[in-house]
Amino acid sequence: MRRIDLIATALILALLIAVPPLLKGYGIYLLARWLVFVIAIMGLNLTIGFAGQKSLGHAAFFGIGAYTVAILLKAGLSFWLGLPLAMLGCFVIGLVLGFPALRVQTIYLAFATLGFNTAIWLVMRNEEWLTGGTFGINNIARPRLLGLELNHTLAYYYFVLAVTVVMGVLLCKLLSSPWGKAFTALRDNPIRAESLGIDIQAYTLLSFAIGAVYAGVAGALYGPLVEFIEPSMFSVGESIMMYLMVVVGGAGYLLGPLLGAVVGVLLPEWLRDVPYAREWYLPLFGAVVVMLMLWLPDGLLSIPERLKARRHARQATLARTAAAAKPGAPS
Repeated sequence: MRRIDLIATALILALLIAVPPLLKGYGIYLLARWLVFVIAIMGLNLTIGFAGQKSLGHAAFFGIGAYTVAILLKAGLSFWLGLPLAMLGCFVIGLVLGFPALRVQTIYLAFATLGFNTAIWLVMRNEEWLTGGTFGINNIARPRLLGLELNHTLAYYYFVLAVTVVMGVLLCKLLSSPWGKAFTALRDNPIRAESLGIDIQAYTLLSFAIGAVYAGVAGALYGPLVEFIEPSMFSVGESIMMYLMVVVGGAGYLLGPLLGAVVGVLLPEWLRDVPYAREWYLPLFGAVVVMLMLWLPDGLLSIPERLKARRHARQATLARTAAAAKPGAPS
């Protein structure tokens, strides 16, 4: 990470630790929900932004993680057993989902992952004996950690924050390793990456599998947070919203998920409380997203680079003008 990224991360972390005790219960819940989606978007950003693959099936892994933990808790087993099983299941299924990426790319790969999401959603909705169908699963218990109860919203928030930090550090280490360089090479030029000896098939599969693990962890945390899950939470629409968060925050930027989740999770809630706008908050949210895509197609975190490019262009123009104004300069 660059020095400015480290400073920004430290400031954000300090605020996330200090501010929640000053908020009411719903505000703390919203921050915890935002952090859950930050974890999920980290994984999708790895798949899309760093490895250059297209995926519209991320909500399916989110749901697999949530249902795995909820079903095991309902059976009387521990959250700490459900979490690693959710991660393992998402990793294996993510590997399988990555195989279409070895044969098709761009829009065709997006449609393949969309079909996968639809299939998983149909299983969640129709297999009532396992998932509860449209009635869902309620009374999902929150875990205990080192003998401490996490039933209070603030305590669970700090638990989610700790998991988010751990997952963020692991992703940062991954991206700064040779694996991260291989993912970036796969995104920029697969043919050149293969000529350099990178196994593009293996890294394509890993980009889906690791991204799926992050979604599984997020889903495992989401169920106990809301204490109720049902299939509509994990539909194709949710996958599209997650994709939107990656793009709005800035695909390929390490801190992109933080801003993307702000737009996707917190902005609609804020618009609902704005006077004279609460009845129109969804059209307003859509208008904001459209404007961001028109003005900042590379995401919010591309603003510093755009400003830097403008400054360099202005300096180059001034230098050419000064050179032309010198005596004896060719006209």
